Amino acid sequence: MSRSPVVDQEACIGCETCTLVCPEVFRMQEEKHNGHNHGKSIVYNPTGAPEAKIEAAMDQCPAACIYWE
Repeated sequence: MSRSPVVDQEACIGCETCTLVCPEVFRMQEEKHNGHNHGKSIVYNPTGAPEAKIEAAMDQCPAACIYWE
Protein backbone atom coordinates (compact mmCIF):
# COMPACT_ATOMS: atom_id res chain seq x y z
CA MET A 1 0.00 0.00 0.00
CA SER A 2 1.61 3.24 -1.08
CA ARG A 3 -0.61 5.56 0.95
CA SER A 4 -1.91 5.62 4.50
CA PRO A 5 -5.23 6.79 5.94
CA VAL A 6 -5.18 9.73 8.35
CA VAL A 7 -7.89 11.03 10.69
CA ASP A 8 -8.11 14.81 11.15
CA GLN A 9 -8.42 14.94 14.93
CA GLU A 10 -9.84 18.48 14.91
CA ALA A 11 -12.68 17.48 12.58
CA CYS A 12 -13.48 14.03 14.05
CA ILE A 13 -16.83 14.03 15.88
CA GLY A 14 -16.32 10.63 17.51
CA CYS A 15 -19.25 8.93 15.80
CA GLU A 16 -17.39 5.57 15.57
CA THR A 17 -18.57 4.88 12.00
CA CYS A 18 -15.07 4.16 10.73
CA THR A 19 -14.44 1.71 13.58
CA LEU A 20 -17.63 -0.15 12.73
CA VAL A 21 -16.87 -0.27 8.99
CA CYS A 22 -13.17 -1.02 9.25
CA PRO A 23 -12.09 -2.07 12.77
CA GLU A 24 -8.87 -3.56 11.37
CA VAL A 25 -7.58 -0.01 10.73
CA PHE A 26 -9.49 2.40 12.99
CA ARG A 27 -10.22 2.48 16.71
CA MET A 28 -11.43 5.00 19.23
CA GLN A 29 -9.05 6.77 21.57
CA GLU A 30 -10.68 8.08 24.71
CA GLU A 31 -9.64 11.51 25.96
CA LYS A 32 -10.67 13.37 29.09
CA HIS A 33 -11.57 17.01 28.55
CA ASN A 34 -13.04 19.13 31.33
CA GLY A 35 -14.02 15.99 33.23
CA HIS A 36 -15.84 14.39 30.27
CA ASN A 37 -14.76 11.51 28.07
CA HIS A 38 -14.50 12.37 24.38
CA GLY A 39 -13.48 9.71 21.91
CA LYS A 40 -11.72 10.41 18.66
CA SER A 41 -10.90 7.93 15.93
CA ILE A 42 -7.28 7.05 15.28
CA VAL A 43 -5.51 4.93 12.69
CA TYR A 44 -3.74 2.17 14.59
CA ASN A 45 -3.05 -0.24 11.72
CA PRO A 46 -2.87 1.60 8.36
CA THR A 47 -2.24 -1.60 6.36
CA GLY A 48 -4.77 -3.75 8.22
CA ALA A 49 -7.40 -3.82 5.46
CA PRO A 50 -7.65 -3.47 1.69
CA GLU A 51 -7.83 0.09 0.35
CA ALA A 52 -11.42 -0.53 -0.80
CA LYS A 53 -12.53 -1.23 2.77
CA ILE A 54 -10.68 1.84 4.07
CA GLU A 55 -12.35 3.89 1.30
CA ALA A 56 -15.74 2.61 2.46
CA ALA A 57 -15.01 3.95 5.95
CA MET A 58 -13.91 7.27 4.44
CA ASP A 59 -17.06 7.51 2.33
CA GLN A 60 -19.34 6.83 5.32
CA CYS A 61 -17.65 9.30 7.66
CA PRO A 62 -20.22 12.07 8.34
CA ALA A 63 -17.47 14.57 9.19
CA ALA A 64 -15.38 13.69 6.09
CA CYS A 65 -12.30 13.77 8.31
CA ILE A 66 -10.44 10.73 6.94
CA TYR A 67 -8.10 11.21 4.02
CA TRP A 68 -5.10 9.60 2.30
CA GLU A 69 -1.57 10.75 3.02
